[in-house]
Amino acid sequence: MHLQRVVNVVGLLLLFVGLSMLLPAAVGFWYGDGDGPAILIAAVVTIAAGFGAYRSTRFDGDLTLREGYGIVTFAWAAIAVFGALPYLFTGAIPGPVSAVFESMSGFTTTGATVVTKIEALPHGVLFWRSFTQWLGGMGIIVLAIAILPFLGVGGMQLFRAEVPGPTPERLRPRVTQTAKLLWAVYFGLTVAQAVLYFVGGMDVFDAVTHAFTTLSTGGFSTRNASMAAFTSPYIQWVTIAFMYIAGINFALHFRAAAGRFEYHRDVEWRFFTIVVLLAGLAVSAVNFLTAPGAGLEAVVRGGFFQVVSIVTSTGFVTEDYLLWLPAAQVVLFALFFVGGMAGSTSGGVKSIRVLLILKQTWMELRKHLHPRAVLLARVGRHVVREDVLANVIGFFVLYLLLAMAGTAALAFLGLDLMSAIGASLATVGNVGPGWGAVGPVENYGGLGSPALTLLTFLMLVGRLEIYTVLLLLMPETWRRARNERREPPRPPVTPG
Repeated sequence: MHLQRVVNVVGLLLLFVGLSMLLPAAVGFWYGDGDGPAILIAAVVTIAAGFGAYRSTRFDGDLTLREGYGIVTFAWAAIAVFGALPYLFTGAIPGPVSAVFESMSGFTTTGATVVTKIEALPHGVLFWRSFTQWLGGMGIIVLAIAILPFLGVGGMQLFRAEVPGPTPERLRPRVTQTAKLLWAVYFGLTVAQAVLYFVGGMDVFDAVTHAFTTLSTGGFSTRNASMAAFTSPYIQWVTIAFMYIAGINFALHFRAAAGRFEYHRDVEWRFFTIVVLLAGLAVSAVNFLTAPGAGLEAVVRGGFFQVVSIVTSTGFVTEDYLLWLPAAQVVLFALFFVGGMAGSTSGGVKSIRVLLILKQTWMELRKHLHPRAVLLARVGRHVVREDVLANVIGFFVLYLLLAMAGTAALAFLGLDLMSAIGASLATVGNVGPGWGAVGPVENYGGLGSPALTLLTFLMLVGRLEIYTVLLLLMPETWRRARNERREPPRPPVTPG
């Protein structure tokens, strides 16, 4: 791995993030809340840092896959640090640890927040919070690949490390074309949702910012009460629909836009949809039986809202689900281990991995009954290779170990067990609200700096699907890099 190449591309991405800050700065100037100049200064600092890193580390040649992992990991870390500058310079979040936590939560679309009075924040800062989630939803690196053609060299290495899910799908032969198509669909759906929100009674600012955080499955809101502040059933059903849409592989959306409706042919989509329907019906049934006077539509809406919000890792809330019966809470807790489809903006384990684990488990049970039979795991008509199954099982084990380690560390720092479990799972899965002290009507503002630092790391690891970050923690990765630097240059080959 050549660190010069890593710093070069990271600088280029920081330059893009700095330019992105100009939009919330303009919003701040427009509303006149006084935050515009501070955000503009943050933009200038970020642009200068990114441009300096880029210009001082120019290189030629292709990126290796290992460098792709390094770029993605260090880029997300650097983006979170510089993305915290608008919070610090405006004074919206005074502490650097809390500001970086909020920034990482935004870019990783986790939705966990340390802000206790969201509605008191100026418009420019509110817009930046939502905008970070929109940029991070489809992936800021995928966006860079789409709009910066010269990143097409080595672009597939970045695409593999950035796009969530076990198998990033290419819609076109060139990865730059695939990135452009994905972002085109993403942008179109965002505009459509914002229009529907506006028609339903939201003002333009709320419509745009909530469309940003719904399509990205981020969950940041401009209100302390989250989506419960908008009591309109129409707005909540629109949110349910678009959270579900955001949890679907965007390749299927692209094909639908091109006139090929292939959702029903996709095995993962059928599994994901069945999980949503069964979980939504189960939670709604439990809640209706305990509160039949609330009205069937309201109970169903509330049940499906929380089910879709958690399974897609959006994190919006309309009710305090910790007040529901344990039966409903257990269903929601199980959804923390599912997630949306691969290729969506959702976090979590991903539905395809859960489906493959279930198929592998069923196949192992059958092997005990038929020891001599040759049994193969299939997804639809396709046989799943053993190395893919091993990768999925390895990922799930790492996911559980990471969540357990986070829980133990948080408990050691003083959190009660349910709060530690909830915070760890909510950040590793990029869900946002958890359980206990970080439940749906609480926030992370009461946690100390050590806990926030740990959770910031967990959000990064969860967003980059564990392997990308953990590979950089292996000594072998850097040992080879040092060996490459020590290797003497080869003499030039003389023709003839």
